[in-house]
Amino acid sequence: MAVKKEVGEGKFSIKKASIYLFLTVGSLVSLFPFYYMFVMATRLNREINAVPPPFTPGKHLVENFQKVTNNIDFFGAMWNSFYVATTITIGTLFLCSLAGYAFAKLEFKGKNVLFVMILVTMMVPPQLGLIPQYYIITTLGWLNDFKALIIPGLINAFGIFWMRQYIKDGVPYEIIEAAKIDGCSNFRIYWNVVVPMILPAFATLGIIVFMHVWNDFLWPLVVLRDPSVHTLQVALRALNDARQMDYGMIMSGTFWATVPLIIVFLLFNRLFIQSLSEGAVKS
Repeated sequence: MAVKKEVGEGKFSIKKASIYLFLTVGSLVSLFPFYYMFVMATRLNREINAVPPPFTPGKHLVENFQKVTNNIDFFGAMWNSFYVATTITIGTLFLCSLAGYAFAKLEFKGKNVLFVMILVTMMVPPQLGLIPQYYIITTLGWLNDFKALIIPGLINAFGIFWMRQYIKDGVPYEIIEAAKIDGCSNFRIYWNVVVPMILPAFATLGIIVFMHVWNDFLWPLVVLRDPSVHTLQVALRALNDARQMDYGMIMSGTFWATVPLIIVFLLFNRLFIQSLSEGAVKS
């Protein structure tokens, strides 16, 4: 009687060992910059500049972070970043999915032309719109206001494209037609039928948007001049002193600014895998 093998179980082979070795080395190389940033966050300047440089954590993590909080309002800036990033992410998921549903499943005049025009905007570098966008924000009186960050960031061309493609391929027309026969409006079809079926797309786009907004530096630097409304990336810039660079303090601020981002990424990534598995079972 033949013994059934579990999925993934098999004989040892050089090819399989090479793949695992390559993945292990790749993972270590990817994690090393973050590890060394932590090492520098626990060291003093004289230890960082030593030859050879240290590769093990030191004892000055708390001391370096106290220097950060003495120079900038770290927790206030972190809250500003979290508020802006969360608001933009939620708004982007709603508006882009709504637009993606319209482009994927509804018929209206000029749909294809409008969609192509949206795609064309992806080819324009965002830096080219910096001056006209700043003029508009100044005219509206939104300088030093979170509206200058949130309103322009609520919708983007990539989000519309991503949602349109996912809804087009992942939501069958038969379900849409069945909902219309039951008397559902277009918005109710979107909210009650489409949204539960595109959770993986929500998770993926949410990761991309949140990370982009959290790491954004140029636009917040231009429109937020008051330190009380600085986002974290702009506030960390104040740690750079041209006369004396305290690398331990700078790396400490950068390290703690990265930790929440990694936590959010892991949470969204887990949701993405879970939603993708549920979608595969349902289909």
